[in-house]
Amino acid sequence: METYKSEVEAADALFEINKKLKQEISKVIVGQEEVVSLLLTSIFSQGHCLLVGVPGLAKTLLINTIAQALDLEFKRIQFTPDLMPSDILGSETLDMNRNFKFIKGPIFANVILADEINRTPPKTQAALLEAMQEQSVTVGGQHYPLDKPFFVLATQNPIEQEGTYPLPEAQLDRFMFNLKVEYPTFQEELMVVKATTAGLKTQVSPIVNAEQIRRFQQLVRQVPVADNVIEYAVNLVHKTRPVSDRRSDLTKTYIEWGAGPRASQYLVVGAKCHALLQNKYSPDIEDVRAIALPVLRHRVVRNFKAEAEGITVDDLITKML
Repeated sequence: METYKSEVEAADALFEINKKLKQEISKVIVGQEEVVSLLLTSIFSQGHCLLVGVPGLAKTLLINTIAQALDLEFKRIQFTPDLMPSDILGSETLDMNRNFKFIKGPIFANVILADEINRTPPKTQAALLEAMQEQSVTVGGQHYPLDKPFFVLATQNPIEQEGTYPLPEAQLDRFMFNLKVEYPTFQEELMVVKATTAGLKTQVSPIVNAEQIRRFQQLVRQVPVADNVIEYAVNLVHKTRPVSDRRSDLTKTYIEWGAGPRASQYLVVGAKCHALLQNKYSPDIEDVRAIALPVLRHRVVRNFKAEAEGITVDDLITKML
């Protein structure tokens, strides 16, 4: 494991590793550059990510590929209406000597793919809450820490689809980013079809390991930030709250609920990481703006007037920026 002489050297190393990771991921994933960039940003920021898009856009393949490139243990949990919390966390069973023994569930891995998280009822969705916040689980009164680094990367089908349970606000707030996965362009889809119908297998090489990722996560936290950048982030979050004295006219007219303090924290941490991945040693206001949409889009609830006029949350946040 290499040691860096200074934080500047470590920051340069992270910039280079991020470039290599993107190259490695692009062997398998065509297009989706922005989604890949933001996913890596959330991982180095110790955040969880929610990917929203219709089925068949390679969301699962993307997460699997990233786990391979990061050389981390990967588990996939397929969320279905009959999934129970014990199917995620694990359960206690009697062994041959009639002693209780804990059998670990799939949550005990570094990268958890919560596939189609909104296909399961809220009781099971809530089983992830403690793991996401505390990085530990409690089963039968016993406390079990999870391996670090630990990320939940969840995929969600658009709410309008059949058989979905909307995620509660408390659960949504645990996700650092909400990323929209769009359809590929015509050229990208041509490349996908050529690559996937020829029967060729692509190997993804590991670029970093768990220990390096933990070190880089600490590095991100140590990045210095100017006060005006923090003020910009907090001011932006206050602008989304209808009860705040900093609210805009847009907020009064179209927003039911605004973002909480966790949004301000994620804006600042995300801006630090975004700056490092752009080879800058300190974030500026542009770095906050670059990640504002994925941080805020699932924390702002529009009112009936906005829905009736066809104004999306993204439209409102873009206008505030």
